[in-house]
Amino acid sequence: MAAGGAFLSGPEIFSQDSTSVTAEDSSVPEGRLISLGLNALARAPEMNYFADGHRGAAMISAHLLCVDNKLAPETVKRIQQLFNLNWAPSKLCQAFPEGDRDPKAVEKVGLALADGSGVLRQVGHDAIFAMHAIKGFRLMPELATTERVAGICNLIRSFKPWRDIAPDPDVQPPPFSDEVAASRFILREASEAIDRFSGFGQGFAGHMLTFGQSLVELAAMGDTEWSESCRVAFRKYVTVTRKGPAAGDRKIADHRPSKLRPLKTQYWKQRGDRTLGIGHVFKYPYGYYDLLRRANDDQLAAELDAKAYQIF
Repeated sequence: MAAGGAFLSGPEIFSQDSTSVTAEDSSVPEGRLISLGLNALARAPEMNYFADGHRGAAMISAHLLCVDNKLAPETVKRIQQLFNLNWAPSKLCQAFPEGDRDPKAVEKVGLALADGSGVLRQVGHDAIFAMHAIKGFRLMPELATTERVAGICNLIRSFKPWRDIAPDPDVQPPPFSDEVAASRFILREASEAIDRFSGFGQGFAGHMLTFGQSLVELAAMGDTEWSESCRVAFRKYVTVTRKGPAAGDRKIADHRPSKLRPLKTQYWKQRGDRTLGIGHVFKYPYGYYDLLRRANDDQLAAELDAKAYQIF
């Protein structure tokens, strides 16, 4: 991450592991983005583990964003087109050889995450990517092959300590299994971070959403032990974020106010064909809308919507 916070569902979800589609083809099964995302997560350690891991998680986030929010077909078509134009044809997303399913795939990823218990590792991306992989394997268990599982476990263990300071005793998030209270806590911290980092980029607010949401999502899937293994690391991240910009942090121009949001087709059309970056454009909205749905707080939702253009 650069200084100042500029960070570099049902049965029909199953699909073939293929990338041979054109930029205009929107007829591919919904599960294709999960397949591509798992391929990318597993292959990322062989390439650029940090940036390419982001791309893998972003494809899974995009699938979940579309399905969970019941996005219009034209919105889904545009999102699929963006992946076809950018990452889908690349080596990163190429299919793995068929192989036997690893029956302990999810457990192995969870244990790889728990190995880093208590340490804040590169903005919590070990937890973020582990959650996406576990979610992906549960949705498409036939893709949990030995080779993919090994690659993803290597990815989770690749992350290095980052600003690993002692957590403030006052930072005490609710249990992540209490999804209403935990989601509200995370959203309030993100809201305050948006204001705190105005003029310095919104990586801290964005990753408050994605790091926090990954822990709530793990707990919601029944993986409370793995979620809570990250509690100290998350408390450290909240502590760092509450400090605000540090001396010498790079200033970054704020986004201009806009009423466009990622649930609308026009948002994706106005971004242009080559504006995916490393995938925050999908990961931030997925975490944001998932937490809002769990929080069920109209006042908090209105407060955040008024400033959400800053992170989108």
